[in-house]
Amino acid sequence: MYRFFPPYSDYRKLIYHLKGCQGLRSKGSSPFTSIVSAAKVCGAANESPSVKSLRLLVADQDFSFKAGQWVDFFIPGVSVVGGFSICSSPRLLEQERIIELAVKYTNHPPALWVHNTCTLDSEVAVRVGGEFFFDPQPADASRNLVLIAGGVGINPLLSILRHAADLLREQANKRSGYEIGTIKLFYSAKNTSELLFKKNILDLVNEFPEKIACSLHVTKQTTQISAELKPYITEGRITEKEIRDHISKETLFYICGPPPMTDFFSKQLENHHVSKEHICFEKWW
Repeated sequence: MYRFFPPYSDYRKLIYHLKGCQGLRSKGSSPFTSIVSAAKVCGAANESPSVKSLRLLVADQDFSFKAGQWVDFFIPGVSVVGGFSICSSPRLLEQERIIELAVKYTNHPPALWVHNTCTLDSEVAVRVGGEFFFDPQPADASRNLVLIAGGVGINPLLSILRHAADLLREQANKRSGYEIGTIKLFYSAKNTSELLFKKNILDLVNEFPEKIACSLHVTKQTTQISAELKPYITEGRITEKEIRDHISKETLFYICGPPPMTDFFSKQLENHHVSKEHICFEKWW
């Protein structure tokens, strides 16, 4: 699952070493892009009691990614390579050279570094990988999206949701580009404090009420739910019926969460004759 490199005290030496390792693969079987870029931490925040977000200023002007992809995360002095999904949109990188990550606290050394050691201006290196993405071209057929997230699996789906919002803005402003259909997000977490990026999600729902909708699920809520969140909250797990109601030939399904969840929904969709080409899933562990 993880790869080990000798500890490096200087990120430039780390990048030099990595440029000779372009054939390596991790977090799945996808080949990496050829660009390993230096990056500097320019922002950090606690998104929940267990998840910390980072904003990274990426140095290489040729570095790019598709909504839904992840980065290998190389830390000078840490021999284990991290693999974290990008939660920002490609447009943010294009405009500001920034990507955003959200990292759950675990005993995995890169996650420990993010939570306990990382500071503003910390230097790392990043490289994009993954075949889980949404990257429509202007002439492609219009599609609806159903995004199904569990826990920190929201990260790549938030990137896709934000990219979809950028496409909607482009359509509204320029009357050109890819014409996207509707987007429905199903997102489950233990409780409302663990529902990451709630405000960002609801802001998009309110900005595009005819295009974007969400259903937020909590499975172990013990406190009162705020009035702002209550209209969007369902207590209990996401059900097969909720997903089934959105099946159509024009709909793409993106699923990211714990393996039992992704297995369950991908299998249910296949049982209802959804084409495998319309079911994209990524398991996190």
